[in-house]
Amino acid sequence: MLKSFVAVSAGLIGGAHAFWRMECPGRVGVARIDPIVNPGSVSMHAHSIHGSGAFAETVTSADLVNADCTSCRVTQDKSAYWHPALYFKDSDTGEFELVEQVGGMLAYYLLYGDNITAFPTNFRMLSGTNDRRTYTAGDPSEPDPEKSLWESLGQTDQDTLAQRALGFNCLNYAKTPEGTLYRHYLPDKAYLDANCADGIRFEIMFPSCWKGGDETDSDDHKSHVAFPDLVMTGTCPDDYPVRLPSLMYEVIWNTADYTSRNGEFVIANGDTTGYGYHADFIMGWEEDVLQSAVTTCTSDTGLIEDCPVFDVVTESVAESCEMTLPDALAKEDVEGPMSGLPGGVQINYGDGAVETASTSAAPSTSTGSNPTLTYAPGASASNSASPLPGDVFKESVVSAAAAVTTTTTIITSSSSDAVVGVEAIATTPAPVAATSATESFYSTQYVTNGDVVSKILWEEELVYVTQLEEQTVTVTVTSTTVVGGPTAAARRRRRGAHMHGHGHHHY
Repeated sequence: MLKSFVAVSAGLIGGAHAFWRMECPGRVGVARIDPIVNPGSVSMHAHSIHGSGAFAETVTSADLVNADCTSCRVTQDKSAYWHPALYFKDSDTGEFELVEQVGGMLAYYLLYGDNITAFPTNFRMLSGTNDRRTYTAGDPSEPDPEKSLWESLGQTDQDTLAQRALGFNCLNYAKTPEGTLYRHYLPDKAYLDANCADGIRFEIMFPSCWKGGDETDSDDHKSHVAFPDLVMTGTCPDDYPVRLPSLMYEVIWNTADYTSRNGEFVIANGDTTGYGYHADFIMGWEEDVLQSAVTTCTSDTGLIEDCPVFDVVTESVAESCEMTLPDALAKEDVEGPMSGLPGGVQINYGDGAVETASTSAAPSTSTGSNPTLTYAPGASASNSASPLPGDVFKESVVSAAAAVTTTTTIITSSSSDAVVGVEAIATTPAPVAATSATESFYSTQYVTNGDVVSKILWEEELVYVTQLEEQTVTVTVTSTTVVGGPTAAARRRRRGAHMHGHGHHHY
């Protein structure tokens, strides 16, 4: 049951509910390649690369489109998606190793605003700032102010919005999930060990307002685009009148594997703070296909299978796509254990201290300056396709004590016209029993109309049972069989289940 405490026309918010999650379960490689920042040469640090198998040191949209494969599940999407990898430095050995990336990545295409225009051919952009090591958009130990206050507080400038476009979501499936873009820094290992039993999810939002014309790039690869005034949604600056698909990357790293070891986590660019996290994108769609998807793929499920434009392949097909490394990088060890980060990148701790040959762990001076934002449940988005920073896409209940067999469970809400479908995956951790509970809670939605930001409060009653991927269906309830624990076969299929893990807390 939904009860609005502010009278709002359904037509005003209905158009913002369409999106799809581009599933990229494979990566074509991990390498020091960045055709945007370092075209034609070796990049400064290692990137985790997804999408077109034609990814290279110099690449155009045509090159990407003509590739034989993509590591994403929609064959018409040959775009290039990349971001720095995450490493663990063992303080006992001084060696680095690549942290497991769980299930590849998701690229969310959120269709906010009116008259959305597909990315043009050869369009490219990046989000984030590689050398940033401090946070100037407020106190990182405190939650962001209410979005309705950002403009009056003078917090809608592009630099502030860019810093709030980064999120480091502490994953603990036994707790109510945190909201997206809630925490803007990478927690230290002590915090991760104590609070994030299922790893850390890196989130980054890209600008979605464009100057238009033939400006498909700019000298800094940012100035041709801008963030709307609420990062995800809101109003575009006057000089950026064209609304693009709102693109967000989501990547899960298995930091929980290192709980019993001494050391620290560091991003490939030497950043331990997270403030220097960034990501890149080069358009690799055929323009007419992407525009058709923007126009016709208006489902609010987010499922690529629900878009009739897309040709969808299995995860195993996507995972089989690989790029060809240049000779200079073909033999470079980027996984470890190794004595240093790829490219010899030094660690920069954000307080001016840098890694030296004798440094085995973070300087003691950095510990006291770490932010201490506490674990907090996020507000549930009023619609899974219209989140704002701080919102949770979906509520779920989780216990890792058992695994469920493949079946379909249908959950009905207390609203007579709402039916939510959940498809279980054979190897996904799930509650021991499919018990349901009804919970009343408030969620918040903001609608920007010119200079006015309206705050809408919703009260929602949900019945939910398990932490699994959402589908909209209209069939009857079927049974769920629960087994005592992950079988050997289930463990062998763990990577496939991880892909679905992205959707557990974030729709």
